[in-house]
Amino acid sequence: MNNILKYRESQNLTQKQLSEKAKISVRTIQRIEAGQQLKGHTLDALSKALNVGKNLLLNTQETELEKINIPLIKLINLSSLLLLFIPLGSILLPLLIMYWKKEVNQITKKIVSIQIIWTLAFPLIILVVIFLRNIFQYSNQVIPLTMLLLFFVNVYIILKNTFCLDKKGKLCIYLNFSVL
Repeated sequence: MNNILKYRESQNLTQKQLSEKAKISVRTIQRIEAGQQLKGHTLDALSKALNVGKNLLLNTQETELEKINIPLIKLINLSSLLLLFIPLGSILLPLLIMYWKKEVNQITKKIVSIQIIWTLAFPLIILVVIFLRNIFQYSNQVIPLTMLLLFFVNVYIILKNTFCLDKKGKLCIYLNFSVL
């Protein structure tokens, strides 16, 4: 199976939708999916439209898309929700599943990295709010409201990434680096 076809189908795009997104003809996409060599402007346009590196589109061997297990990655991502109230729980459970099932890749590393950064940022943000509350004499209710807001932001990140993994096969909210 052709890499363009795999990536197009993984993003639930028709040939017409991809042609409009890449600004190339449907016939060109049909020829490439039938086996014509991909190069030049067409390679650039399809790489940008599919948000996939050129080397992955040209690679005829097993691609990164084939190596990852999207349902398992979604489970790893959602496992962060289960232990959100336990200190370090949103990091440890995903890490445990990730290494136990041997699903260590860029996506899972980014999922855990988000939770590590979030776990470090949460108390810092609360300390800043406490400090500002003392300076500006805010109500004592500001601290629990901030904690609740931060909790819901983390839940939103986890659910948004699960939705994007399901629809696009990649994360929507991620760090440009991995802590792991």
